[in-house]
Amino acid sequence: MSLPLIDDPLPLDALRVSAWPDPVIDRLGHDPRSPYVELFWLGILGPSTTWLMRRLAAGLEQWPEGYDLPLADTAKSLGLGTKGGKHSPFVRALGRACQFKLAQVCGADGLAVRRKLPPLTAHQVRRLPVPLQDRHQAWIEAELRVPDPEERRRRARSLALSLLEVGEDAASTERQLHHWRFHPAIAHEAVAWARQQLRPAAAAVTALPTPAVERAAEPSDAA
Repeated sequence: MSLPLIDDPLPLDALRVSAWPDPVIDRLGHDPRSPYVELFWLGILGPSTTWLMRRLAAGLEQWPEGYDLPLADTAKSLGLGTKGGKHSPFVRALGRACQFKLAQVCGADGLAVRRKLPPLTAHQVRRLPVPLQDRHQAWIEAELRVPDPEERRRRARSLALSLLEVGEDAASTERQLHHWRFHPAIAHEAVAWARQQLRPAAAAVTALPTPAVERAAEPSDAA
């Protein structure tokens, strides 16, 4: 994803970092400094973006209301260069965080960042080496060993909502819940519930007036 606010030379000394709240991912997700992210997200994001997310999470932990991220100093501390503007290693790391919906640009100099990373989608898991796919399955199964049926239903709903929010469709979400050993009836009900939760937000977006002139989307330059 391109970050139009950054060019060569860097016109900004800092970005204003703030939290990107999400009640589902904040509850079910994984801290960027956690073993889950190190084991499974690392191969998806790459080391530069993973370390950047760790640094951003640490900053939000220290300054929950937001803070200024010095671009050049942060790049150097992560061993990344800024030469090349939006094609530099550091800016490409920022772009990948936005590409995977872990951060988003806000205004001319702001960056909203998720405090937690969501569980990998089924497509992302399939990109991992087979031994890591097996470890991921074992990890999920261990987390889902909950004897209380009501708690399993709540977990299924939360996972379904998380998967739909990060772009999975209803059919693949239901299949993923089956793969995680949820009963088919629980999985079906969870997906139906999650879709119902997302409909008001989708309707609100649809109701917004369409601008007379829209800016063309910039092509992705993510690796």
